[in-house]
Amino acid sequence: MDGKLAVIGLGSIGSMALWQASRLSDAVVGFEAATPGHGRSAVGGDTRLFRMLYRGIPDYYPILDRSRRLWAELEAETGQDILTRCGGLSIGTTDGPYLRSLLETTRQTGAEHELLSRDAMEERYPQHNLRADDSAVFDPHAGALRTDRAVTAAVAAAEANGASVVANRPIDGIRETSDGVVVTSGEGSWTFENVIVASGGWSQRLMPGHLRAATEVRRNFLSWFVARDPAEFSPARFPVFIRISGDRSMYGAPAVDGVTVKATLDGRSQPAARADAVARELTPAEILETTETVAEFFPGLVPSIVRSDAFPDLYTPDRHPLLGRLTDASRIYCATGFSGAGFKMASGYGAIAAHEALGKQLFSGLDFVRPQRFTKA
Repeated sequence: MDGKLAVIGLGSIGSMALWQASRLSDAVVGFEAATPGHGRSAVGGDTRLFRMLYRGIPDYYPILDRSRRLWAELEAETGQDILTRCGGLSIGTTDGPYLRSLLETTRQTGAEHELLSRDAMEERYPQHNLRADDSAVFDPHAGALRTDRAVTAAVAAAEANGASVVANRPIDGIRETSDGVVVTSGEGSWTFENVIVASGGWSQRLMPGHLRAATEVRRNFLSWFVARDPAEFSPARFPVFIRISGDRSMYGAPAVDGVTVKATLDGRSQPAARADAVARELTPAEILETTETVAEFFPGLVPSIVRSDAFPDLYTPDRHPLLGRLTDASRIYCATGFSGAGFKMASGYGAIAAHEALGKQLFSGLDFVRPQRFTKA
């Protein structure tokens, strides 16, 4: 045996799983096809939204709560500023389906929140140009996660705890045996007691056929705009936001660099042939819709995209991740398929994966993310 656990892919989830596993075992190895936090993975794009208010699935709340505590632990352990705690706004039509669903889930979870009328929003957050029937819900625990900083900090913490990292080593295949899992890369091979597959859009080649058929690589794009007055869009004055108002939807983050504001169309992912073949340039239609939406929503932003990029992620049909062993007896553990919404909970997901893959703890209430919901034909 070359170790108790291998983590394949050290991106959003894999880096956190490696960090958490390094707290539980001194025989953990992480494999990364490029380097941790590289700019072509789903980690790219500077920031991701963290929020405790989540619509539709109350069972996410314990994972969000665990993640919030673990982000603070990672900051304390590494001395890095990872979560910019600026609060968050969910904006929409007052009696529309978005806010109704969000508030119903919030009532079930008991998450702390504050209702803001249109008048209250105009007073507190005048950066937003609201429609006549808009209102908002404020999340005091929300903020902007610094993605590349989080991943590199988690990998560094894992190495400080004794974990090994093998970078620039794409994994070709994994093969389960009676007493372990053989991991191969070119002419090299290793054997581990258990393996976590956490390579995002690149996970399909390491998964059995029925899970490959149940997943799809999709492209997500991001865009940034210059603020006319950067102070108005600083983290101290401009919370992260999600807005679904009638026919327009957008989410974004404050100017963490002091200049540019992330403002990106919501729910516009498109299928991609392969994770390493995602078109980075925005299409004319994407540019037009993005700039039109910014022009309406934010008079304080120059309505011209100054930076954009696109990244791959692995999606499932129900948009819930694959988190768990292939079967109850399998030594292969999936931590992938986060469908463009995984980073906010990455530290919590990583902790669950590490504890379960090492046999330290089995978590209940997670049937909606288990791979077994997609059965073999």
